[in-house]
Amino acid sequence: MGLFIILIITEVLTPVVLRQHFYSISRVKYFISIIIHVILSLWLWILFIEITTDKGFFDTPRHIWMLMNMTGMICAVVVPRIILNILHFSGRIIRIKTGGHVRWLTNTGLTIMILIFSVIAMGTLYGRFNFKTDAVTIKIKGLNKDLDGLKIVQLSDMHLAGFYHHKKLLQKVMDEVNTYKPDLILNTGDFVSYGWREFDRNDTILFKAKSRYGNFAVMGNHDFGTYHPDFSEAERDNNVLIMNQLITSSGYKVLNNEFTILKIGDAKIGLIGVTTKGRHPDILHGDLGKAITGLDSVDLKILLSHDPNQWEEEVTAKTDIDITLSGHTHGMQIGVLTKKFRWSPSKYFYPHWSGLYSEGNQFQYVNRGLGVLAITFRIWMPPEITIITIKPE
Repeated sequence: MGLFIILIITEVLTPVVLRQHFYSISRVKYFISIIIHVILSLWLWILFIEITTDKGFFDTPRHIWMLMNMTGMICAVVVPRIILNILHFSGRIIRIKTGGHVRWLTNTGLTIMILIFSVIAMGTLYGRFNFKTDAVTIKIKGLNKDLDGLKIVQLSDMHLAGFYHHKKLLQKVMDEVNTYKPDLILNTGDFVSYGWREFDRNDTILFKAKSRYGNFAVMGNHDFGTYHPDFSEAERDNNVLIMNQLITSSGYKVLNNEFTILKIGDAKIGLIGVTTKGRHPDILHGDLGKAITGLDSVDLKILLSHDPNQWEEEVTAKTDIDITLSGHTHGMQIGVLTKKFRWSPSKYFYPHWSGLYSEGNQFQYVNRGLGVLAITFRIWMPPEITIITIKPE
């Protein structure tokens, strides 16, 4: 109801602002601005009506896609309209005795409106599909010679509903992964945002990504149905079972608080996976102690842990795990990412939010994710395919 009232208010006030600002000085500008306003309003109300009248399952790909688009429109259209209205009618109050309005205030509102819309539109149409391949080399002290040059592709946070209408792009990413001829493909979770229906037969696409020694994955907190508003406890349990099946049919072996050993030549890799549940700040980490119980001496230990904060809390200086791979943060899908400077609001919640980190002889890599969550855009925070090459120190 609150959103409906806000939409009505902005729908009524914004045309008033445009008329008062443009009509007397330029009929052309006025009519162009009204046409643009109407087009955006039509799409906004179509989304609102579709979402509020939908009686189907919450976690269908189409419904999640509509929700993300609605959030994007609120950010790109509704919020700028509110700013414009506040600035314009503040100018009206200032000139209440003489009449008219403060034109520079309204022009400032229009400039902000156009800037916000343009940035979000670019982040939606281009930024979220601007897949970047980040290559990193990790040097391990005393590495077995048979593991020299081991190539790992890490994928994370696909949130598959975001690829609704864009399955060809997902296929393109899998094809690109295959061009790197990886020895391992490791996925650090969050295949979906709310529930298993979002998978939408994308397992047939994910299955096409192949590696020499196998694909392995863990489940992120979203994969457990944590955020589904309608799931009962029984339905959440059922969601977990179905998600395990769907991830398996995507070509991955799912590691649920357990390890597996890979033999490569005369070398052994202990591959460990822990689950992640809950929501920030109450993230529940899987039982790492249970996951490594019985893991004897191996040449390299790699942990898949969706939440990057688990590394400092439970891994460094407490275990002999060599490499931890994480995701989860998305870099909050907004920030600044250059070769010399990195910043994202996510740093205030996750000190390790993107890239390679080390402490002593232990390493962590945090992947920014492949998909989008909640909003449709990525602003200067591109989705990521990570290629990790293991070399001796």
